[in-house]
Amino acid sequence: MTLEETRIKIDAIDQQLIRLLNERAEMVHVIGEIKKKDGLDIYVPGREEKLLRKLCELNDAQKGLLTEKAIRAIFREIMSAALALENSLSIAYLGPAGSWTHQVAINKFGNSVAYAAEASTEGVFARVASQEVDYGVLPIEHSTEGAVHHTLDHLVDSDLQIYAEILWKVETVVMAKGDAASIHVIYGLPQMLAQCRPWLSACFPHAALKESASSSLAATHAENEPGAAAIGTPLGAELHGLRVLSTSPREHASRARFIILGRRSGAPSGHDNTMLMVHARDRVGALLEVLQVFASRNVNVRQIENRPVPGDITGEQARFFLEISGHHQEPSLQEAIHDLTTQGAKVKVLGSYPAPGWVEER
Repeated sequence: MTLEETRIKIDAIDQQLIRLLNERAEMVHVIGEIKKKDGLDIYVPGREEKLLRKLCELNDAQKGLLTEKAIRAIFREIMSAALALENSLSIAYLGPAGSWTHQVAINKFGNSVAYAAEASTEGVFARVASQEVDYGVLPIEHSTEGAVHHTLDHLVDSDLQIYAEILWKVETVVMAKGDAASIHVIYGLPQMLAQCRPWLSACFPHAALKESASSSLAATHAENEPGAAAIGTPLGAELHGLRVLSTSPREHASRARFIILGRRSGAPSGHDNTMLMVHARDRVGALLEVLQVFASRNVNVRQIENRPVPGDITGEQARFFLEISGHHQEPSLQEAIHDLTTQGAKVKVLGSYPAPGWVEER
């Protein structure tokens, strides 16, 4: 087959793709109308993940050339376009533009929906609570820093809940206007500089490492200061018009957890986790008593985080954040919550959400 014949065949395939994409959009519109009529959520994270897995399995069965990463990226944008068409979906995120949270939000929801940057956790909560946006995206845990306490504390004081969760593998990039040989200083967040120091020292041995208050500010230094570079996201490099000089090796990639903040929990998907806040008296064996309640109901406690209780000057109260396997509507979990309440503890469900897998930056 000649080059011209091949191009003609590709053009024909593209025509079919456009037709099929529009047919798919029409079917999504029909589903959207049914959901609106029944008062159901347009965005359903459990359904989204099942569909992506099914498509990847179909690609494997057909021995397709596209990787799983590529299949997910393509269909994420197709679904993003459908969401924007159906509901003008809007997402608030902890900014500024180009931040890790912004990168994660785009990876999850695609480029077709509307985004709003907020300078604080409070701002994201306020936007979602006032229904100015549909969902919010916030960090809740980082592999180098632990839990993000602002997010946990706000969940306790708010009626909003965790709707979904994103587990994220972050590959940091070095960005600059000039070439690698001209770099004499690299700006970045303190924790990212610390984690990437061995890699940066090997690739840029003559560059000084300087701390910056945000990834966006670091990129601004790289944009305006001769011989300066920054570490951050590929999105940050794109937004600031910078070249990506190097990408961190996998061993220097960090992991982070983000939540999708909604006005209610996600519906049961059959493979869920639940975040609980348990407020009890701080005494010997208090945590053990809490854990025994779940063990007696054969409920798995996946993770524990301890936080001080605001206003508790005497230190007589304890507040535990527990991530539990299962959805809060399941009988075993409801029974465990009832048992804790009977024992005098205060329990608040902070959200149930589909248990995700780790997502690599695309």
